[in-house]
Amino acid sequence: MLILLPPSEGKAEPRRGAPLDLAGLSFPTLTEAREALLDELTALCRDDAEKAAEVLDLGRTQLDLVARNADLRTAPTARADRVYTGVLYDALDVATLSPAAKRRAGSRVAVASALFGLVRPADRIPAYRLSGGTALPAGGPVAGVWREHLGPAVTDALGGGLLVDLRSTAYAAFWRPPAELAPRVATVRVLHWHDGRRKVVSHFNKATKGRIVRALLEDGRAPRTPAALADALRDLGWLVEVGTATPKGTQLDVVVTAL
Repeated sequence: MLILLPPSEGKAEPRRGAPLDLAGLSFPTLTEAREALLDELTALCRDDAEKAAEVLDLGRTQLDLVARNADLRTAPTARADRVYTGVLYDALDVATLSPAAKRRAGSRVAVASALFGLVRPADRIPAYRLSGGTALPAGGPVAGVWREHLGPAVTDALGGGLLVDLRSTAYAAFWRPPAELAPRVATVRVLHWHDGRRKVVSHFNKATKGRIVRALLEDGRAPRTPAALADALRDLGWLVEVGTATPKGTQLDVVVTAL
């Protein structure tokens, strides 16, 4: 099983740690693309802070993020699961997983990244600012860069298992599973049941996805089909409805009533 997560826009800045070593990251086939993006991003932020802020959609009060990007080659790094923050990562809380669940996270979880393509939880990265919808002046949209490279890396990591794709829309555009993988692709939508209606609420969506991943890692099962994943989630206490299989995969709706 391979669980794909979105990154967080906000990131915890490591205060100490070794500098970035691209050769030491997981998914080494992505190193060349990472080098190119890193070179362009750091040069842009170093040479033209005002232009960089515009490209990165940053306000005047966020120029510290431009300066941070300029120094990514030498900045301290930390584990990706500590750099990424926010509702989903708070709910997942890798640091408090059992030892067995932490080992499963290392082999079953990958995070989509505009700068690095994919990273594993233990990969050491700096805090950076680059969103999935950004287009760089020379390299163009980062989504387009990753569409050329991610396919082999994901399919190799997936092997014969189930892909649980929890990426947000911007990061899903980096790579879309081909039709032949569809029987082994599950996406998850979280619906909040309130006052007789169901609706998508971002906070519920992120928190519940973090809890789902945590529960799956602790449980240890590795379902191989969307239906088997739905059964596993029901066993773990969620209300799950299975959608119709499509050439893109099968959507599971997880219905929650409280955060």
